[in-house]
Amino acid sequence: MGKLKKSSFLEGAFIATVCIFISKILGIIYVIPFKKIIGDDGGALYGYAYNIYNIFLTISSVGIPFAICKLASEYDALGLTEKKVRMYRLATRIIAAFSVISFLICFFFAGPLSKLIIGDIEGGNTFEDVKFVIRCIAFTLLIVPLLSIKRGYLQGHKFISQPSISQVIEQLVRIIVILIGSYLFVFVFKLPIRFAVGISVFAAAVGGFIAYLYLSKTVRRNKEDLSLNTKALDSSNDKTIIKDIVLCSIPFIIINLANTLYTSTDMILVLHTLPRLGFTGKETEFISSVFTTWGTKFNAIITAVSTGLIVSLIPNIVHDYTCKDFELVNTNFNKCLKIILLIIAPLSLFISLEADNFWTVFYGQNKTGSSIIKFTIIVTIFDCLYMVLNSLLQSLNKKHIIYRSVITGLVINLILDVPFMYLFKFLGLKAFYGAITATLAGFLVSNTMSLLYLKKNMEINFTETLKAMPRALLSYAVLILLCTVFNRFAISGGSRIKSMLFIVVSGIIIGGIYILINLKQLKTILPEKLLRKLKLIK
Repeated sequence: MGKLKKSSFLEGAFIATVCIFISKILGIIYVIPFKKIIGDDGGALYGYAYNIYNIFLTISSVGIPFAICKLASEYDALGLTEKKVRMYRLATRIIAAFSVISFLICFFFAGPLSKLIIGDIEGGNTFEDVKFVIRCIAFTLLIVPLLSIKRGYLQGHKFISQPSISQVIEQLVRIIVILIGSYLFVFVFKLPIRFAVGISVFAAAVGGFIAYLYLSKTVRRNKEDLSLNTKALDSSNDKTIIKDIVLCSIPFIIINLANTLYTSTDMILVLHTLPRLGFTGKETEFISSVFTTWGTKFNAIITAVSTGLIVSLIPNIVHDYTCKDFELVNTNFNKCLKIILLIIAPLSLFISLEADNFWTVFYGQNKTGSSIIKFTIIVTIFDCLYMVLNSLLQSLNKKHIIYRSVITGLVINLILDVPFMYLFKFLGLKAFYGAITATLAGFLVSNTMSLLYLKKNMEINFTETLKAMPRALLSYAVLILLCTVFNRFAISGGSRIKSMLFIVVSGIIIGGIYILINLKQLKTILPEKLLRKLKLIK
């Protein structure tokens, strides 16, 4: 835990992505034994708790961690050191208060929240089960928002490594507690599944606490670099600083709450609609568990890349925009778009085309589960673009377009969810595809509105991205063709080992061909240090 080192945009994005990717890979590997322990009912219960938690996390954080990242970078660029430190300390107090309030609401109103989620569904988890796990996860609200504050402050100074490492620590501790705790409760103590799920969601609080201790030590050892050795601070500007924090936080609240509501409303509407379309309670809860728990593990691999981009994007764009270096703003944004085009999109396509094998490796054979992730993983591409666009707009202080695009997309999703489920049922298709399509429609509208605004009003051009598009589209066609051929003629499926071998072999061959096709453009979006190590540049 030595001296902190600032990271360039691509280097920071790469470090953050790698650490988040490791965290997500750990998160998907552990579900193999975890699903065997808690089963499908436990998976649905786990998803209920986390969806409620995500809503309250957004409320308790009130967008401040992201605001801290943005404002710290902005104040630093302007040389407002004392104001920056005062902002950090005020934000910590504010978020501590909101964390306690959110915990109390989540804990004591767990009953009404449970009724909202499961309604009158029969044959699955009970009202008491849901209430119990919501109360267990509520404790996490006392830890994670404060952890996010420290991460945001460090990232605002372009110190990316330590916050990213803390995520890996948090995830590792969480997984250890989940697996040991759930195993003991089910197989040793012979307790109902809700207790195993309860300790599993409480594990997030334990992981968050250990990560918090790690970052606290990092901050203490690097007070000078973070300007935290300043003792006497002028409090006369507190009202102005609080106003800055509030105004900066609101767009992030809207963005994060909208993201959570996409998932939460889909979950609630699916749970309430599918039984009316002939699905049993067990079938409905399994589908819900794929949407909220099992399927999200695959989506997380994709979103790891976009999250890594955002972590590095915000402080760099804010700094460049504050210094009026608009050319660099445009360059870095195009690098983001190219990463989505050249890394996120093809990876999503591969997982979608090999969904049956991916599902078999982690959960065993199940056509319903694999058919859901086949389509949700494609939606994730547009979700990643959605997150990057909104982060850019926030960095550029264009709050009004964020409100318009995000709310419009969310409303479209809400309006279309139930009608689309009935429509798909009428057409002889799986009704839950309707919910996925409604989510896709919401993201498409939001993204289109944001892109048009950036092009028209901010003079952001997409020239570099458009240059890379023809070759990228060609490589997608090659990827789809090769996957189709492999799936048609190769021996795949049947067992976890066969499916895993198939994914590895086809992934190496197809990935190698894909890299060869796009090598020139890939060089423009990878950190220089990495390219030198790979001997792709001198």
